[in-house]
Amino acid sequence: MGGDGTWVVRDLESTNGTYLNGNKLPPGEHAVRPRDVIQFGKVAVLVELVDATLDGPPSDQMIVTAAARSTFEEGLKRIAFDRNSMPRAGDQLLALLRAGHHLNHLESEDQLLESILNDAVSVLDAQRGAIVLADGDGPDVKLRLRALAVGSSESKGRFHFSKRLTARCYAKGESVLFCNVQDDGDLMTQSIADGAMSSVLCVLLRTPRRKLGVLHLDRGFFQSPFTEDDLLLADALAANVSAGIECAALLKKQRALFLKTITMLAQMVELRDEYTGGHTQRVTRYATMLGEKLDLPEDQLELLRLGTPLHDIGKIGISDEILRAPRRLTPQEFATMQTHTTLGAEYLGGIPELHPIIPIVRNHHERWDGTGYPDRMSKEEIPFLARIVAVADAFDAMTSHRPYHESKRGRSPVDAFAEVERQAGRQFDPKCAEAFLLIREEIMRTMYELMPETTGFHPAPSGPVTAIGLRQQDEAEATESASAEHYL
Repeated sequence: MGGDGTWVVRDLESTNGTYLNGNKLPPGEHAVRPRDVIQFGKVAVLVELVDATLDGPPSDQMIVTAAARSTFEEGLKRIAFDRNSMPRAGDQLLALLRAGHHLNHLESEDQLLESILNDAVSVLDAQRGAIVLADGDGPDVKLRLRALAVGSSESKGRFHFSKRLTARCYAKGESVLFCNVQDDGDLMTQSIADGAMSSVLCVLLRTPRRKLGVLHLDRGFFQSPFTEDDLLLADALAANVSAGIECAALLKKQRALFLKTITMLAQMVELRDEYTGGHTQRVTRYATMLGEKLDLPEDQLELLRLGTPLHDIGKIGISDEILRAPRRLTPQEFATMQTHTTLGAEYLGGIPELHPIIPIVRNHHERWDGTGYPDRMSKEEIPFLARIVAVADAFDAMTSHRPYHESKRGRSPVDAFAEVERQAGRQFDPKCAEAFLLIREEIMRTMYELMPETTGFHPAPSGPVTAIGLRQQDEAEATESASAEHYL
């Protein structure tokens, strides 16, 4: 500050000089005013006049903020310009390139965030990192993912991050570098002390429309503090995190809409057959429950949820005379009905996005012993998802009203479960049949939920499902071939 109380800037014989509003300053003091821009080297400072009251003497705490306009490209430029003076420049550039790769190959939001977070912890030499996301549209944020430096002895169960600094960054809407948090009483919290944090980076995750959360990174006492270059690099990585979150949200909406469309298409098939109403919904629920019991990975469960509603889509090509026949089909009609599997596969063949579910549609009537249709596959040759749907489909057919049941009524759940057990290793994959029997109580609860007027049982308020007055097959129906293979 000058003698007259005005603020001044003076160049201390720097190598590259100091610039005020784009003009290189000669020796001596020069007055600065609000909105002036002072530049030295690659650092530019905007002068602003702010009313503030200090509660005590200034500390040596250094807080640096990054404007929301920091971008991925700026991070690349900084690395390129400083590559000769930054030993880790190569690693940093690779981290940014990997972040772009993760984004371009987005499969799940969690995988993307975890990959970028681990890269950020590694390349920025942080002792730990966390991604904290907004909880809905409100002001609160909550921990989503966490990561520790390679070789860290800290338990993830005792993970530390500063909620205060994270909330401050989110509320201010800008990325912040806290260089020496231990020296500032206003910043010091129990989590910072317990986590032995010396320097903290809180990087805002945002899109042009909204704030998403915060990327939190910290270093310990035996590490050098974060720098402005670290802040810029972290901000560039955060841009990929933000884009990934937005892309994942969009994909989730698209998948939900797509699944709804698929379900409606499947229901159109059911409208042509008075006996199969609700079949698609029940089989999808049963198959999904079975897939979860078999510990399928999420991507396979997603295919199961998408493919099961369409398992009978080929029946669109079956005539009403056969599809709605109020009697058992003749051998010739049954052969025609069997073509719904290949017809369905042909229909979906023209939609590349649905190719992964074609095996469900084509092969859900294959048998473990190789006598099914259309390809007479056996055992492990049958696609696993098709084996799952085969059990769920046959069980629902056995317990539903069908014209080829002599009494027109479905079999009792107890009889149907017994049939699944008998057909294990013959019609059904033994592993799938066994898992299905292990969730029989959940299956029966779902039956009661979806068709309470026909199941003939009621779930107890708690504990095991109890059967009350289960329907018995007509004697004539009981004496005919009871194999589940007769149920479409």
